[in-house]
Amino acid sequence: MRTMDIVQILLYVVILTVLAVPLGRYMAKVFSGEKTWTDPFFRPLEKLIYRLTGTEEQSEMGWKQYAGALLIFNFCGFIVLFLLQLLQKYLPLNPQGFGAVSPDLAFNTAASFITNTNWQAYSGESTMSYLVQMAGITVQNFVSAATGIAVVVALTRGLARKSASTIGNFWVDITRSILWVLIPLSIIGALILTQQGVVQNFSSYLHLTTLDGGKQTLAMGPVASQEAIKMFGTNGGGFFNANSAHPFENPTPITNFLEMLFILLIPAALPFTFGQMVGNPKQGRVIFVTMLTLFLIFVGVTYSSEIFGNHNVTALGVSGPSAMEGKEVRFGIANSALFATITTAASCGAVNAMHDSLTPLGGMVPMLQMMLGEVVFGGVGAGLYGMLIFVILTVFIVGLMVGRTPEYLGKKIESWEMKMATIAILVPAVTILVGSGLASITKAGTSSILNPGPHGLSEILYAFTSAAANNGSAFAGLNANTPFYNIALGIAILLGRFGIILPVLAIAGGMVKKKAVPEGPGTFQTTGLLFGGLLAGIVIIISALTFFPALALGPIVEHLMMIGK
Repeated sequence: MRTMDIVQILLYVVILTVLAVPLGRYMAKVFSGEKTWTDPFFRPLEKLIYRLTGTEEQSEMGWKQYAGALLIFNFCGFIVLFLLQLLQKYLPLNPQGFGAVSPDLAFNTAASFITNTNWQAYSGESTMSYLVQMAGITVQNFVSAATGIAVVVALTRGLARKSASTIGNFWVDITRSILWVLIPLSIIGALILTQQGVVQNFSSYLHLTTLDGGKQTLAMGPVASQEAIKMFGTNGGGFFNANSAHPFENPTPITNFLEMLFILLIPAALPFTFGQMVGNPKQGRVIFVTMLTLFLIFVGVTYSSEIFGNHNVTALGVSGPSAMEGKEVRFGIANSALFATITTAASCGAVNAMHDSLTPLGGMVPMLQMMLGEVVFGGVGAGLYGMLIFVILTVFIVGLMVGRTPEYLGKKIESWEMKMATIAILVPAVTILVGSGLASITKAGTSSILNPGPHGLSEILYAFTSAAANNGSAFAGLNANTPFYNIALGIAILLGRFGIILPVLAIAGGMVKKKAVPEGPGTFQTTGLLFGGLLAGIVIIISALTFFPALALGPIVEHLMMIGK
């Protein structure tokens, strides 16, 4: 059985890589303005959108103008989603007659979905109408993912262009992200999921009588259309409270495998896009290999922790797997461990098992992946621009070691880039630690904990990590639907998103103006295994130094207690 588990994990990696390479090259053509085979389908629609919105396709922006357009767009999305929730009971497509969402929950949800976090402090099937699910949440699933793609494309231009002043046009980049990438993939994904049994309708909920005479309500709705972009856009917000553990969202082993594949497909393809756009495919390959190596290490730790299970349960003479609590019996330990690792490697947050029920080390790995900055593939766009921050930091450290001004892609890394990179790393870290600390010492924070002791701390730490890392998954033991957590986590979500995006665009604006420096004998190569190893090491070391004390008080102590140390 364990051999088959390993075979499935390796099969997943192989299929992901095979699909990521051509998709990455395709996206490079899309954002470089080159011809693609899809142009006859999308080019006329793109021109119509520009004509209706007054967008000048050839007009480009500096980084401040690009950042301003991005902030305005996201603010408008926040207002629309916030108002849709408050006015829900007066709007159509609400067959269940759901009332207005409370202001604090509406704030949290709006902040969550415009930032690609999709943290849900509510049960979707008992809170949101079909209109809010479609016009609010599903729309934001598209545009928040497209925003991440636009940012990493702008950063790529900043690194690739020489002695320029612009990094692209935000409105063009987000339009192309949606039309050429997200919509086609989502249509294909939704059709496949519907064929496999994922629900897609506008029916009222079904009220049924069970065989033993009990009453049961089956939630209906436009699920498949939201499920596809939920995965492809690394959004993670489920139509149902049980998310991808619900049979209407994830009915078969085939859909389970496909949904895992959908999550990492675009994040895995973007390094190849980057390599093509900077004119050096090796640069993209080394980033992809680094991400993949870290991913395989974390999968191994999670799977090993779960397959060996809980020593206390085993000691009672229970035969077979001892860590099945909280897991879908249809998928078992291997698929639960793989799904948990994938969804937190990406900033997705979809789950097919309850992370609160993972073993201490099995739960620590998803938390640690988010603490790394969601760079182990990461979210759509966000993972790559987060990893490029670490690339800049690695190049700078190596430059100090050899006594040479650090360079990346022929451009010098100077004080401006290092200041912005430092801000991008510190903002989410400070948000996680300060937020978790405040929640741990206030009654409003501790009153929501289900489990006392180190696991309770892990629940709080996981929540703020998930929010600041824009992941959206949760340790389900924490009651997060309170005014304190809705507001605190909403603020953490916004800081975790825009506290990184703005420094990234500032780096793009600084780098795009620089001239290329010819390579010399002291130039450090950034395309080999040595650089990949250094990059992975920097990612791990920075996070270990930052978060080890918090992890030691939570999952590490819980693991030692479990094994009786």
